[in-house]
Amino acid sequence: MASSCVELLVLTLLLAPVLLQASAARHVVVVVLGDVGRSPRMQYHALSLAKSGFSVTLLGFCPGPRVLQYGVKVVFQAVYLLWKLMCTDPAAYIFLQNPPGLPAIAVCWFVGCLCRSKLVIDWHNYGYSIMGLVHGPQHPIVLLAEWYERFFGRLSHLNLCVTDAMREDLAENWRVRAVTLYDKPASFFKETPVDLQHKLFMKLGHMYPPFRSCQEPSDGTTERSAFTERDSRSGAVTHLHGRPALLVSSTSWTGLPLPRHPGCFEQLALSGDSLPSLVCVITGKGPLKEHYSHLISQKHFRHVQVCTPWLEAEDYPLLLGSADLGVCLHMSSSGLDLPMKVVDMFGCCLPVCAVNFKCLHELVRHGENGLVFKDAEELAVQLQMLFSNFPDPAGKLNEFRKNLRESEQLRWDESWQCTVLPLVTTK
Repeated sequence: MASSCVELLVLTLLLAPVLLQASAARHVVVVVLGDVGRSPRMQYHALSLAKSGFSVTLLGFCPGPRVLQYGVKVVFQAVYLLWKLMCTDPAAYIFLQNPPGLPAIAVCWFVGCLCRSKLVIDWHNYGYSIMGLVHGPQHPIVLLAEWYERFFGRLSHLNLCVTDAMREDLAENWRVRAVTLYDKPASFFKETPVDLQHKLFMKLGHMYPPFRSCQEPSDGTTERSAFTERDSRSGAVTHLHGRPALLVSSTSWTGLPLPRHPGCFEQLALSGDSLPSLVCVITGKGPLKEHYSHLISQKHFRHVQVCTPWLEAEDYPLLLGSADLGVCLHMSSSGLDLPMKVVDMFGCCLPVCAVNFKCLHELVRHGENGLVFKDAEELAVQLQMLFSNFPDPAGKLNEFRKNLRESEQLRWDESWQCTVLPLVTTK
């Protein structure tokens, strides 16, 4: 009996490295040096890896106390990230979002060397270009960040990026070979049936006046929102005749003068154009939200209502699928990334007006699935054209929506399985 126990112990010790390696081969760590909730692409990576049979550990980190200066902050994050990664089971791959990549790229590469993990960097943008918006492109900290990103970025085993323009830039200027994985909408981003629209509008109407009906029905058989009405007897839901147009914009509240957009539309409506009333819903959070919200609250529009709601996670796709037009104010620091918010809008077959920049054409095809603009005045002209005689079945809005329906765009799962899965399953 003792001999059998000794033999079993020896066999276990001999097989332990093999078993550990086999376990690690199906384990992936997904790292975001920031708020995972605001990184849907990395959430999608984690879900797709799990669906493909991998064991997934998702690590998200707060940026660190604001009182800490760059040097102390970087050291704090590096030590904390290193500790977390070393306490995690060994992984075959470490998926890392960049930016932010300082100090995450170096730490993940170092842990990969110790644990024989392959580092996969998903390039969403360049971190140094974002820092350059604050400090200027020639600031020593920005130049140091660029060197760091370029040097350690070359040490990765696999690289993904969000546009062909970024893939070409990485290859030409950084000598980094990457594979383009376009952002794609998740399956729950889709057009919202009119009955679910009504439920959403009634729910939001309890908190936000723009969603409430201006006129209560004279009988008790009709339930009405600002956009829809439901016959209580038959349960049938229809759009109201003469309803307002619903515009949705998701923004980080960082730069473009938001109050001017509804103001320009208000001036056009007052000039006698055949334009509907407009409900402008602005979602998102950012450092200037309170400032802009205060400015908007001081406006007294007759034809425009502005709402800045807090939405539950499941309500945001429903809102996009219920809207008539999306507006994107994303301004790329590098000119090489694309706004995820437009991807989600297109998943809901929602036409978009978007601020133009270098590679936006890879997503928004002007005059086909939306329009691009350079300033608030040009956006106002586009709104005038799109909402003239609203809702016009033969108008541009319906033409764009029809094109989006017929495009049969891939969803995230399909795109990921075609592009990424072969990279992480090859021997």
